[in-house]
Formats: sequence, structure tokens, C-alpha cells
Amino acid sequence: MTKKKPLSQRKQYSRLDEIPRGVAPDTITPGCLVLEGGAFRGLYTQGVLDAWMEEGLNFQCTIGVSAGALAGLNYLSGQIGRSARANLSSRHNSDYIGAGAVVKSLSLIRLDFLLKDYNAIEKLDHIRFLSPSRRYVAVATNCLTGKPSFLERNNCLSLLDAMKASASMPYVTPMVDIDGTPHLDGGVSDPVPFEWAIEQGYEKIVVIRTRDRSFRKPILEKKRNIGIYRHYPEFEESLLKMNETYNAQIDELDRLEKEGRLFIVAPKKPVTIGRVESDVEKLGNLYFEGYAEGKEYIESVRKYLET
Repeated sequence: MTKKKPLSQRKQYSRLDEIPRGVAPDTITPGCLVLEGGAFRGLYTQGVLDAWMEEGLNFQCTIGVSAGALAGLNYLSGQIGRSARANLSSRHNSDYIGAGAVVKSLSLIRLDFLLKDYNAIEKLDHIRFLSPSRRYVAVATNCLTGKPSFLERNNCLSLLDAMKASASMPYVTPMVDIDGTPHLDGGVSDPVPFEWAIEQGYEKIVVIRTRDRSFRKPILEKKRNIGIYRHYPEFEESLLKMNETYNAQIDELDRLEKEGRLFIVAPKKPVTIGRVESDVEKLGNLYFEGYAEGKEYIESVRKYLET
């Protein structure tokens, strides 16, 4: 008799079939949705978005960083559950994360698996994603300037490359060329891009975080990584300051929320999974936490949007 593997060692999430399916209605909600990154902590965001798509909450503008940019892809395409199924069924596919990824992309994490290969399993609705009725922005960090690039249809030849750049983590993945300029993870320079939404004139802004409200990053001694990014000093400077940048943004978010300027959705309890978490049960449970909390937030979000 074959012994069952512990849940933590299973290759696919045990509740994969329970992830909702369907197509979001084509209603459009005025305002801007801001999606924080966080690698596999993005399963929380994916749960919230699936709950909101079921309720017809489809923001006219979505701006995302890293995992937030990737979640935004399926949110714009209106495909409920697609983001979660891709991650929870394929986390242990080596062409996505592991030896196969290294061979194919010189990176431990091969984002092209999510952005391209997964289409053979569950096809992306490109027509809906590219519809001009809604605006989509992926934030990446320009490695020459160390500043954020806000990549969308009117300033970027390939939105898929923009998402790939946004989610390409330093030290783990190679730089991504965007129209002749190298880019990496948007979280380095603008981890929660609510300021962009304010500058663009959006009156209603909703932010989905992937950390609980009390979380702040430790401020560590700044040590330059000689040899790794020595040809990109501005990027390295942003990398060294990224924890300070993050904490300052979260403090400002809290202030603006108290003033009623924006609305924040955040996990109710600390998220303890790793950036490249291998336990699919923990990942799946985080998804369903996001899904449940997304449902709980619906009425409060609608009230905020109507006032």
C-alpha cells in the first residue's frame, strides 16, 4: 500500500477543484485599484479579486507591482480563479520554478510559464484583457535610473514583458528589456503605487495589501553588493533603500486612509508564507483567506465608492 504524502509535500493543492470558475460581468467600477506585490503572498490578492469579480467589482484602472501585476492580468481578463489555479497546480512544475526554469530562462522562477505556457492549460482571454474600456499599468524599476516605470499600452510595446519585468526579483531573475531599457522588480522603487493613482486624478482609490496592517520591514545596515549591480548604481541605491521606502509608503497609506482619501484591504492576520513558498496547502489556504475577506469587504468598499 502506497503511503500518502503529507499535505505539505503534495504537488497540487488538495482543494484545487474548489477554486471558483466563471467570467466576471462586464460592468465597470469607477476608480483605481492598487495591488501590492509580495511573490506568493499574492495568493491573498488573487482570492480577493476572485470574490470581487463574482460581485461585478471591476475597476476602471488597475495598477499592480510584481505579484500584483500578475494578478491584474486575470482580473482584467475577467477569468475567475485562473491566477490561483495556475499557481496552485503548477508550483512544483520545474519549468515554472526549479531546474527546468533555470535551464530555459537562467532563473529559478520562469515567469514565461505563467504568462505564456499556462495558456495551453487554460487560455487567457486576450481580447478582454486588451479592451480599451479599462486601464492596466504594471510597475517595474528602471535599472538605469532606479526609478519606477509605469508601463501601459501607450508607452510599452509588450504588456506581457512589462508584467515579467515587474515581477522579476533582484538576484533571482535576469533583467528584462523593455523597449531598450533594462528593468527589474517594481517593488524596489514603488512597492505600493498609490501616489501614482493620486497624481493621475483618481478620486476613489482602493489598495489591496499582502501584509497585515501592522507589518513594517526591518531597517538593515546598507551594504553594497559589489559585482552584482555595479554597473547600475542608481538601481543599487534604490535596492539599498527599499525597506525604508516601503515603510514610508505604508505610514502614508495609513494616514490617507484615516482621512478617507483611500480604502485599504489587508490580511487580518500576519502572512507567514515565504516569497517562494513550496507548501501548496499554505498557499491555497491563503487564497481562501483572501477570498473570504474579499467577500466581507464588499459592502464597505461599495459604501466608500458611493460617498
